[in-house]
Amino acid sequence: MAEKAINPVVKQVLELGPTLAFFLIYLRIRDENFTIAGTEYTGFIVAALIFIPILLAARGSLWFLTGKLSRMQIFTAFMVIFFGGLTAYFNDERFFKMKTTIVYGVMAGLLGIGLLRGQSYLQYVMEEFLPIEKEGWMIFTRRLCYMFAALGVANEIIWRTQTTDLWVKLETFAFPVVLMVFLWVQIYKLQDYFIEPAEEAEK
Repeated sequence: MAEKAINPVVKQVLELGPTLAFFLIYLRIRDENFTIAGTEYTGFIVAALIFIPILLAARGSLWFLTGKLSRMQIFTAFMVIFFGGLTAYFNDERFFKMKTTIVYGVMAGLLGIGLLRGQSYLQYVMEEFLPIEKEGWMIFTRRLCYMFAALGVANEIIWRTQTTDLWVKLETFAFPVVLMVFLWVQIYKLQDYFIEPAEEAEK
């Protein structure tokens, strides 16, 4: 099914809003403790649990409006539910923090498997939007694979050595911005591999 066109502002709100909501909720309740069903939870864990229905509502709205969700959107939603559940069950915020490492690790692994097979799985996902020659796709995929791996390692180092406050800020703002800037830089540097649109044949 083709994706339905929606207002780009609405789409951005639905895609980025849940993460921003988690950040704001965390700031509001980070110093509080909550007793639920006889178990005491920190503000971080409660914010992580509230994040789950917010994310699902946003994903559901996006699917309703566009008629389509990407595999990445479905995968991240699953990871949030799974690790959010582990966080609540074990009352341990480390599970939610590990989620980011695993998401980046899985992405790096999938791209790496494709590269070992001489293929660019990134091309399958983005070819419609970026007309690039095969060699360019392989270069782009290799660099993005390294970038995902680096972000995964960085997340592990940060959550294990820094405060929760710093991790939440980096998770909400720094990681997405770094990845976005990296993608734009790569697209600019791969201009030589872009395929020019075919000229119309003279009638």
